[in-house]
Amino acid sequence: MAVTNVSTSTVTATGTATSNTGAMTIVTTLFFMWGFITCLNDILIPHLKNIFDLNYAQGMLVQFAFFSGYFVFALPAGRIVEWLGYKRTMVIGLLTMALGAWLFLPAASVPSFPFFLTALIIVAAGMTALQVSANAYVSVLGSPDKASSRLNLTQAFNSLGTTVAPYFGSVLILSTAAVAIDQVRKMSPEALQSYRLHEAATVKFPYMLIAGTLMLLALVIAMYKLPEISSAQDAKEAAGPHASRTAILWKHRHLILGVVGIFVYVGAEVSIGSFLVNYFSQPNIGAMSEKTAARYVSFYWMFAMIGRFIGSAVLRKVKTGTLLGFVAIMACGLVITSMLSFGHMAMWAIIFVGLFNSVMFPSIFTLGIAGLGALTGEGSGLLVAAIVGGAIIPEIQGVLADHIGIHHAFIIPVLCYCYIAYYGFKGSKPLSTAHERPAEVPAG
Repeated sequence: MAVTNVSTSTVTATGTATSNTGAMTIVTTLFFMWGFITCLNDILIPHLKNIFDLNYAQGMLVQFAFFSGYFVFALPAGRIVEWLGYKRTMVIGLLTMALGAWLFLPAASVPSFPFFLTALIIVAAGMTALQVSANAYVSVLGSPDKASSRLNLTQAFNSLGTTVAPYFGSVLILSTAAVAIDQVRKMSPEALQSYRLHEAATVKFPYMLIAGTLMLLALVIAMYKLPEISSAQDAKEAAGPHASRTAILWKHRHLILGVVGIFVYVGAEVSIGSFLVNYFSQPNIGAMSEKTAARYVSFYWMFAMIGRFIGSAVLRKVKTGTLLGFVAIMACGLVITSMLSFGHMAMWAIIFVGLFNSVMFPSIFTLGIAGLGALTGEGSGLLVAAIVGGAIIPEIQGVLADHIGIHHAFIIPVLCYCYIAYYGFKGSKPLSTAHERPAEVPAG
């Protein structure tokens, strides 16, 4: 998977600190937007589930279609970066996302669940290009010793997007009271079609607004003179037969276990977020409407944002592996508490998992690429591809929820956090010292 190793890249333009600050400000908005759009899926799932009378497994196809894009499009996106550069790839990514957002309008006019999934796949394709280019660009936009600080800042705005999105979706997408599914099933074909058209129409304005915003951002970035990035030295260091480089990567046990770690972490985080609206709507949990439940989802993502700031400070004094193991155990305990309780206890236990999720992705990424040297780029690519866990694991939990109920289906994230705890305490320790060289960490 082609994710550029930018640890030794340099800014070739003679931009001043002021121009870099301006560029950072513009690029940071991208992190907000992809966090916002990604989290909006958590609101789409219960909405489409009700409109099209889907079971949980079918509803999770929303996340399957979306997160599969990271696996399918990461390599093409990396090649686009090589051919056209970071700036043009960002513009292409934004325009592709805008196209996918515009397709929500005809999908709602039909209405058609497969059409919605197609639109989401196109959004995911653009977002993958955006992630591959923007993450690497931010890490080299300024002095190397401040790279981690810049990445933490941009990720904070990513979390801000995930915090705002559920409230936005509850107001605009879940604007009408959902009709009980047993009543929907009793409707005549004509009444059912009319109902679906009316409910699906609520996605038109928000996604039209998103599409317009993405197109405006693409225009701004296209016109703004961003400092140019050169990664020629990285390409030179990583030169060599692809087969031999791949063989060396597989010898790094901590990297391969880290790939599994990213897979289960993203899967667990997305699974929990995807089920929260339906979970809080359960009579024995929150007994609330979907619109009200959606607003509580914001707390899950808000705690993740808070956790990033806390984790950044704690990591100055605590080893990354130790902290990762600790937060995984805490997350596991909270999910189990939610599974064994009811009412507000079950609600807030699962919401607080977001606080401990916050540092997992960057921690696993850091530990996974440790000591890879010139192979950091390809190692990072494997880790990015593992984000496909956000497609697979929610689908597994959806199938389980259909058979044993949504309350106990959270056993899937429990198993994921158990593995992450193992990786933090033991699996992340490198057994190979080959190619050791400090490397910058792409944010996630």
